[in-house]
Amino acid sequence: MSEEKLKDFLRDGKDWSRMRTNIPGVFIQKLPAYRSSPGRLAVEVNPTDSAGNPTKKRGVMIRSGEELEAFRGIFQDEKLTKLQGLLDSINPKTKAVTSSRGEDVLEI
Repeated sequence: MSEEKLKDFLRDGKDWSRMRTNIPGVFIQKLPAYRSSPGRLAVEVNPTDSAGNPTKKRGVMIRSGEELEAFRGIFQDEKLTKLQGLLDSINPKTKAVTSSRGEDVLEI
């Protein structure tokens, strides 16, 4: 993991810009300063297409290790799996869109 690369991204990256990682579906996003809180980096979890591009405009933002643990507990709940299966069975099917962009990738 390149700490220097992350520091550069925090300092020089545009607000709301996204950096790829070598973990499929995991990105680093630069959050803008807000009121008394300085700009910071967060993990974005966002499903990807076959070219590795995010499929959603915004994914799930994780700002701390505490939030990560809370999300892990939610995603492991069997009721969530059952609920999603029910929604999948009644929602109309959609097609995936693929595209490719040349981007820098953060190796973890």
